[in-house]
Amino acid sequence: MKKTVKRLEADPHYMWNMKDMYESDSLWEEDYKKAYGDTDKLKIYSDMAHIGKEDLFNLLELNAYLDCMIERIYVYASQKSHEDMAEGCYQDMVARAQTLMVSKEAEASFIEPLLMNIGMEKIQVFCKEMPELKKYVRYFDIVFRQKDHILDPDTEKLLAEVSEISEAPSDIFAMFNNADIRFPEIYDENNEKTALTHGRYTMFLQNPVRSVRKSAFEAMYFVYERYKNTLAATFRANVKKHCFFAKVRNYESGMHYSLAGANIPVTVYEKLIEAVHDNIGLLHRYINIRKKTLNLQELHMYDLYVPMVKGVDMKISYEEAKQLVYEGLSPLGKEYQDMLLKGFSKGWIDVYENEGKRSGAYSWGAYGVHPYVLLNYQDNLNSVFTLAHEMGHALHSYYSDKNQPYIYAGYKIFVAEVASTCNEALLVNYLIDKVKSRDEKKYLINYFLEQFRTTFFRQAMFAEFEKIVHEMCMDGKTLTSEVLCNIYRELNAYYFGSGAVIDEQIAMEWARIPHFYTPFYVYQYATGFAAAVSISAGILRGDEKVICGYKKFLCSGNIIDPVDLLKLCGVDMLTAEPVNCAMEMFKSLMDQFEE
Repeated sequence: MKKTVKRLEADPHYMWNMKDMYESDSLWEEDYKKAYGDTDKLKIYSDMAHIGKEDLFNLLELNAYLDCMIERIYVYASQKSHEDMAEGCYQDMVARAQTLMVSKEAEASFIEPLLMNIGMEKIQVFCKEMPELKKYVRYFDIVFRQKDHILDPDTEKLLAEVSEISEAPSDIFAMFNNADIRFPEIYDENNEKTALTHGRYTMFLQNPVRSVRKSAFEAMYFVYERYKNTLAATFRANVKKHCFFAKVRNYESGMHYSLAGANIPVTVYEKLIEAVHDNIGLLHRYINIRKKTLNLQELHMYDLYVPMVKGVDMKISYEEAKQLVYEGLSPLGKEYQDMLLKGFSKGWIDVYENEGKRSGAYSWGAYGVHPYVLLNYQDNLNSVFTLAHEMGHALHSYYSDKNQPYIYAGYKIFVAEVASTCNEALLVNYLIDKVKSRDEKKYLINYFLEQFRTTFFRQAMFAEFEKIVHEMCMDGKTLTSEVLCNIYRELNAYYFGSGAVIDEQIAMEWARIPHFYTPFYVYQYATGFAAAVSISAGILRGDEKVICGYKKFLCSGNIIDPVDLLKLCGVDMLTAEPVNCAMEMFKSLMDQFEE
């Protein structure tokens, strides 16, 4: 039986080097204590009856310094915890870091009301009189456009203090889903008992032996079904929390609240769902191609991930994956490739699954330290693209951190998926050109078609689910497990059409999606995918305007608004053009596959 190794048994060569952030836990403790002490210095400014330009500058510098320091404290504790979610020591450090963040936010909660009190006119005078303050001009603009949603100092402090409690639903789900949940063993294609894990689930769904796929699918959702009421209560609490903050801050809806931070018009979200509905026939066509190609009388939910091309062995080791990613991203230039190599060799990446390790993949980090990437690498094509995807995030962060001060280095989530998906699009085009055999080419086209299904259509379906349940919550309706399952089942039926059997188990899928605990996040995968497809097409045809604009995009962080950042690359998300461009490519790929 194949077992998952413990962290201490794993090869350190394939682990990230957290010592680049803190050499030891004791140094983390020193910074933790220092941050608490320095947070108290904010009280000096909150007690001032009047504040001049020098004090305002010093206050903003102290606030940025604390944010940067606490970010590193929190990221280190979290990433160490993610190495083994059952490790109590790091769970405690994460909890303490969260408390520190809440304490700091509570102490700093007076800053935005203070700025409202000073007024933009006087702040502009301060900036003219003190050139150092000009660094914060964009920050002032961002704050003042939210003026209708900034509350009085006492209310702002109260909201900051309850923010730690408000994270409880997300924390409970993360612990349940990563540390506590256990899945049964299933029989693999060799009739050997194998442990079902989050990391292996996708691999099982890609298995050519249908009974393996079916067993994995049913075993996974059997476990979630047992906890459906607990999971519904946890999810409901998270939705209610989000609606509460939206109402308190005078937003029309949770969607308005979530999108306002990046200045994204709600019409972008609504137009995405509308565009998906307009093109749903293309997804139905793809489902029918899949059903016909697999020669199935019924296409079930567990048949959606298996490659449509048989007899192609694309077993790819991690070492081979690094080389393929390096070569595939050559259109981005030698400097970009050199940074990839540095990331591969200098302890940026935690590669393989181990017992208790956080599931999935991500890129994260703290300003002033290189980015990190968490993987759960399996020797398959999907993991190769995951590596390219997460390194897209990592290098986006690297270039933004290198070129922007801390206050503007963090790019908004709306553009976060663009660099990562652009990497995938460039890589798949490289591989399609590189392979010689007809079947391998079909296999790769199949892979890219799957990206459209999973990253565009599926994430749009997730976004529509969120829109429905959050609107229900705002209207005072109760989100029971039965209600959630019915909504989710109906959406699957609409998206996949009559060509697929909507297995009853799929109704529980909402319960295992971590991103639902960050409301109105997932739509950005779909918008980012559409933008990335358009940008990658420009890069591949050698369009210098797109290439130069994209390099500027990678370096810009949050120095300009996300919608305007994409315009640098020739993409306007306020129009239907990026989605239409993506759908044309989807149709073209289906034509190629069928031919």
